[in-house]
Amino acid sequence: MARGRLRVMLGAAPGVGKTYEMLEEGRRLRSLGKDVVVAVVETHGRAATAAVLEGLEVVPRRVVTHRGIELTELDLDAVLARAPQIALVDELAHTNAPGSANEKRWQDVDAMLDAGIDVMSTVNIQHIESLNDVVEQITGTQQRETIPDSVLRGADQIEVVDLAPQALRDRLADGVVYPQARIDAALSNYFRLGNLTALRELALLWLADEVDSSLQRYRAEHGIAGKWEARERVVVALTGGPEGDTLLRRGARIAARSAGGELLAVHVTGQDGLRETNPGALAAQRSLVEQLGGSYHQVVGSDVPRALVEFARGSNATQLVIGVSRRSRLSALLTGPGIGSTVIRASGDIDVHIVSHSRAGGRFSLPRIGGGLTVRRRVYGFALALVGGPLLTWLLASVRSPDSMTSDVLGYQLLVVLVALVGGIWPALFAALLSGVTLDFFFVQPLYTITISEPLHLLALILFLVIAALVSIVVDQAARRTRVAQRAAAEAELLATVAGGVIRGEDAIQALITRTREAFGLTGVRFRDQGEVISADGEPSDAAHTQTIPVGARGSLELSGRDLAAGDRRLLAVIVSQLDASLEHRDLAATASELGPLAETDRVRSALLAAVGHDLRRPLAAATAAVTTLRQRDIQLTEDDREALLETAEDSLDGLAALVTNLLDVSRVQAGVLAVTLAPTDLDDIVPSALDELAIGPADVELDLPAGLPPVETDAVLLQRVLVNLLSNALRFSPPDSRPVVAASEFGGRVQVRVIDHGPGIPDERREAVFVPFQRLGDTDNDAGIGLGLALSKGFAEGMGATLETEDTPGGGLTMVVSLPVAATASRGNDEDADGEDAE
Repeated sequence: MARGRLRVMLGAAPGVGKTYEMLEEGRRLRSLGKDVVVAVVETHGRAATAAVLEGLEVVPRRVVTHRGIELTELDLDAVLARAPQIALVDELAHTNAPGSANEKRWQDVDAMLDAGIDVMSTVNIQHIESLNDVVEQITGTQQRETIPDSVLRGADQIEVVDLAPQALRDRLADGVVYPQARIDAALSNYFRLGNLTALRELALLWLADEVDSSLQRYRAEHGIAGKWEARERVVVALTGGPEGDTLLRRGARIAARSAGGELLAVHVTGQDGLRETNPGALAAQRSLVEQLGGSYHQVVGSDVPRALVEFARGSNATQLVIGVSRRSRLSALLTGPGIGSTVIRASGDIDVHIVSHSRAGGRFSLPRIGGGLTVRRRVYGFALALVGGPLLTWLLASVRSPDSMTSDVLGYQLLVVLVALVGGIWPALFAALLSGVTLDFFFVQPLYTITISEPLHLLALILFLVIAALVSIVVDQAARRTRVAQRAAAEAELLATVAGGVIRGEDAIQALITRTREAFGLTGVRFRDQGEVISADGEPSDAAHTQTIPVGARGSLELSGRDLAAGDRRLLAVIVSQLDASLEHRDLAATASELGPLAETDRVRSALLAAVGHDLRRPLAAATAAVTTLRQRDIQLTEDDREALLETAEDSLDGLAALVTNLLDVSRVQAGVLAVTLAPTDLDDIVPSALDELAIGPADVELDLPAGLPPVETDAVLLQRVLVNLLSNALRFSPPDSRPVVAASEFGGRVQVRVIDHGPGIPDERREAVFVPFQRLGDTDNDAGIGLGLALSKGFAEGMGATLETEDTPGGGLTMVVSLPVAATASRGNDEDADGEDAE
């Protein structure tokens, strides 16, 4: 019997519509005459899923009793006996109840496939075994139910059921995914926008990799060797040289230009293992490859260009990045074309990038101003004179005749001009002397003697020297002007680079010091500023020549290496001026940062004085008036009047005491001297105490505290004060027909307590301001206190190692979330499923 086919609906998160899509497809196949049954489907109470299930044949579930609880599971035997063409099996990663034939549901599916039944199933990305740790890092939730990668990769068809993250959050807020009681916790935990975006990217990338593997298998099975540009694959060739970092970063940028681009680094070693490499540099570059998200490979081959091209073709690469050859021109002439030229010829349809580099990453250096021509050009000039002179003599001697003197003289003159163009004045003068002597020895009578018997011969030699000098001067001036222009451009580039680094937010002082060392080719640069030392790479050595340049009136710049020329010192003065300006800017920024807290303290002090002048005056005035009335003997007061006055005085003094206590607490919080005593505490003990303090009960507040919540590590007294403040605000702003809600849930090793109201809420631009002392929403209600409640609550929460944040209440209103760490001693025998459909 042929094995059945497996089709999987893959989702990034619960609620994207996998089960619905599977059932819709089942209904479509049934309408085409296929024999379709539902082996098991979990509707999770979703009306739309239950509606699409109607009309499909459902195999009855098997009832399993575990620890006195009846559970229903997929009945594998019943499905095999029914033997449909297609079976719909929800939640492929589900763990079966103890006593089932198989431990996992995917094993049940495997049995159906062996029986020739096609299976359509669903799974979320968080259940794939290889991605389990990645998902935990993203969501903070460990998934206990996973399936092996081989099971999913062995599927005949995988489809991603995709939904935009914000659309999924909207569905959740509308009650489509979870019941109302679980919406707030889900939105603020597992279903955060960042979490959903990361999970969606993970699902799409996993499927893209699977499609790529399938493509590679297809090409291998059909013997297809050509490049298929399904996506960019960039291969970077590494030699272990200092240019490797530059090549890798360039390759990473090329790969990043297209979605899903892949970076591969390869190093070719000789078959004898003796090719010269730097193991330390290769290890560092391998680490850099991994940081850039690429992979490192090592191949063996005696022919490096051929090995590189074969690896690129085998990897289906679209781009190949190699460094420009480090060989000299003379070496290239003597040994033939290098690796780059050979790779270009053999690459075919693979694009080849040859990247220029200079000492590990193309460090910037200024050209020197000295002679107009480099030493290398002078050497080439002398070499041309030494080689060209004998060759020209041999050529002219072989065709010598009585009438050839003119052409002989012009030939040597041409040689002098060529040497002047190549090497400048000294090689040209050397060539002129050598040409004059050679012309006199081989071509002027008497032959093979060096004599100047005729004045015209002396004049000819002088003309040789003058022409050589004139041409050399022109060449030298042109070369000098070229180098001056190059230096001016380099200086502008240096200053622009430093300014750009400062604009981009880099450390201006460090950037200036580093660029100074690189620009002038120094072995080390060190800046000293009142005990502070900032260095660029190597520090000045005692063995090296060190120069000290003052920077303003406070610091100095120590340069280790060669003496700087006058032109270099001019540019150095500009850099020192900018360094001095950067120091002044840093000092001003530090002063401004120090003034910030002082300004905030002054603002709080002013607000405190205003509060003392207004909010303290009212209870003092009321208490004073009541006591004064009681002491007046000329006023006849009834017993009820006396009782009312005493109650007024007592209430005023109690309010005054509470206000002073809050002011003292604010000062303790801001001074960082809040006394906190942490201990494992049950929320069941704290919440009722907070309600009692406010003299409210179940008729005023709705409680949603699940049984079995673990103890939290907190200060019971401070937590009660936090809840009292939050509940007071919730009661004050809630509409008359809507009670505030106090709910709690556990997530990621923390317990979150939510105080929910359906009042006017807080505008987004005021969210942070409500936690600042002396802030009141509207600032118009004199009965609202002086605006310390939320500031104290946040300070108390942070002092206990908790957090206090604001969220929007679905449907309107404000939710205050207190997140508390679970006590270390808490031990919960929680065997609940961590299935993605329930664990959020």
